[in-house]
Amino acid sequence: MLLVPSISVIKGRTIRLMQGDYTKEKVYDMSPLDVAEQFADNGITRIHLIDLEGAKKGTPVNYPTLEMIAGHTNLKVNFAGGLHTDGDILKALEYGAESIAAATIAVYNKELFANWIMSYGREKISMSADALDGIIKVGGWQKDTKIPLEEHIEYFYDRGLKYLKTTDISKDGVLEGPSFKLYESLIKRFPELSLFASGGVRNMDDIKKLQDIGVYGVIFGKAFYEGQITLQELSDFNQ
Repeated sequence: MLLVPSISVIKGRTIRLMQGDYTKEKVYDMSPLDVAEQFADNGITRIHLIDLEGAKKGTPVNYPTLEMIAGHTNLKVNFAGGLHTDGDILKALEYGAESIAAATIAVYNKELFANWIMSYGREKISMSADALDGIIKVGGWQKDTKIPLEEHIEYFYDRGLKYLKTTDISKDGVLEGPSFKLYESLIKRFPELSLFASGGVRNMDDIKKLQDIGVYGVIFGKAFYEGQITLQELSDFNQ
């Protein structure tokens, strides 16, 4: 199972939000590059880099941070936040992203996103499907939809989607544990998906339980930044 730390960025700074609330941001002392280098030195091979400004604005903003991390580490970077056009994807790949994750465009232009899976390939295009009470939210979690999570996933599963990141928004940033039952249900319904669990991870015990459930990867952030998961634990897990 892959351990994938997330680094969220606003104005080039390392940030964490609680449940996607931009009024509840916490700034961490380390720059995104410093954090990324620490991960790379301790056995991590990939990160999930979230352009929070881009997600809210609807177009990526923090390309320089992507370029810096991709240029100074060997990490594979999955880049997310405001990717709505082919130009956005091409620019992200040009700046060093190994792959991209998109959420909003998959709701508002399903045909385009399905075409991306075909044209760029299943290894390059992943989907973020983040939900509150089982209903998809988009636009940096600022916009509601009426789309049930599993119905949304099924549409793209039938069209070749391979990589999916799902967050239970109620769990994000509050360190109360992941939605284990949600991931068990998704794995059972979509057995061919490579599922990344995100949101609520408190410690390595949560990560091991997600591994037992059978998720492909775990995306985590706050537990590390708050010292509840250590670099040594990550290094030990990856050996």
